[in-house]
Amino acid sequence: MSRSFVVRPPSFGRRPHKPVSPDGRPKRPAIVRARALCLVVCLTAGFAATAAAPAQAATVTVGVGTQFTDTSGALVHAHGGGMIKVGSYYYWFGEDRHSDGTFQYVSAWRSTDLKNWEFRSHALSQSSATELAAANIERPKVVYNASTGQYVMWMHKENGTDYSEARAAVAVSSSVEGPYTYLGSFRPLGTHMSRDITTFVDSDGSAYMVSAAANNANLNVYRLTADYTGIASLVQVLWAGSYREAPALFKRGSVYFLLTSGATGWAPNQQRYATATSISGTWSSLADVGDSTTFGSQTAYVLPVQGTSATSYLYLGDRWAGAWGGPVVDSRYVWLPLTFPTSTSMTMAYAGTLSIDAAAGTVSATGSGWERLTLRHSGKCLDVRNQSTANSAAITQYTCNGGANQQWRLQSISGGYYQIVARNSEKCLDVSSASTADGAALIQYTCGSGTNQQWSLTSSGDGYVSLVARHSGKCADVPSSSTANDVQLKQYPCNGGYNQQFLRTTL
Repeated sequence: MSRSFVVRPPSFGRRPHKPVSPDGRPKRPAIVRARALCLVVCLTAGFAATAAAPAQAATVTVGVGTQFTDTSGALVHAHGGGMIKVGSYYYWFGEDRHSDGTFQYVSAWRSTDLKNWEFRSHALSQSSATELAAANIERPKVVYNASTGQYVMWMHKENGTDYSEARAAVAVSSSVEGPYTYLGSFRPLGTHMSRDITTFVDSDGSAYMVSAAANNANLNVYRLTADYTGIASLVQVLWAGSYREAPALFKRGSVYFLLTSGATGWAPNQQRYATATSISGTWSSLADVGDSTTFGSQTAYVLPVQGTSATSYLYLGDRWAGAWGGPVVDSRYVWLPLTFPTSTSMTMAYAGTLSIDAAAGTVSATGSGWERLTLRHSGKCLDVRNQSTANSAAITQYTCNGGANQQWRLQSISGGYYQIVARNSEKCLDVSSASTADGAALIQYTCGSGTNQQWSLTSSGDGYVSLVARHSGKCADVPSSSTANDVQLKQYPCNGGYNQQFLRTTL
């Protein structure tokens, strides 16, 4: 999942159970299943549909790299999650953790438009089973079994202290909203470690679970039993020794796509995918998708958005707060449309916002998601010297020219701060050596948890902002108010000067 076993730090001890979630939302009773006059099963999409049909969804705008709030104003905690469509509702299940990162709930929200989310239930909780009282439960995925009429939830389960268990866990319910009855945890076929998981139901009703195994070195593909609650067989081991995690399996036409992440702890990395015409067949070589950090995110799920005029495929990713030293509950969601140049190739570009018409099945990107930062005193752009992608490359001002080394992603993080990420390198704006001294140089460096890479955007008036380093409280500054090209920026006490003011321009 978000952290590989080999680099993951130990989890904290369990926080005592409280009757409220970390954001203060009251714990609600489990939702009882409404009586349905008919149930239509759509095996092609792997979804179940009820007769209840709310008003058709309209086009909505969804931010990229943001947090969602539900209809009560509470944060949606569905990290590492997945979705299932039931009737006209999309149900979103995910990790709803304590602030220390341990298991609290798998919670469920529903929406018709993929923007406005209504809290429905704590589908699984610490009180659901003795072994869940102190645990980590990650990457919950729910599928529907048309033969049994049961919704089946698969998860990755650990003991809440370390990652030595490496077990899969299963729970079931006759209602999509739960409550779910916990059936227990186990290692697949008795011997295989199981960490990050995903599930998939094929058009013939057969179901599969894919999980990271052998200390994340391998990805194992399993066929599930007829009731989807157990492992029937190991189909194959993919990419042994390649250390892939965060799998997402989906089918487009007759082609299966398996999207995965590298295992680099909380830090984001290059996502890669492969294709096959049969789950048990030969898979293609891995190919890159997105940029070198997948725009600062990691795969959670790929959602087919099937509508009246199209079927779009929506990448659902997590921007894990652990990457900047924050708690999981501060993580952001990165949703982006996938595009398919050919039947066996896939691309993904960054965006500022998405326009989603769930009823029509269309998802489109709005804006590039990148910005230009222009110095007020000189009219020149914040620039990575010589388009370098190396650590410690100087951050300068230079005549604006549209280069990727002058384009930045300002990604919101915990506490109202931002990381400022260069497009050409995917590295962060950084104060060298975390110095707090006047005149310390601004450079780019691999993004991490240091507060010398965290910036507040303080209004300077007239649409300009100052960039204030969190660790020092000092401003990004062009020394001596120079207007020359290639002058390296440094930090100095904030003074309101135009050489400390930047205009943000969305590209």
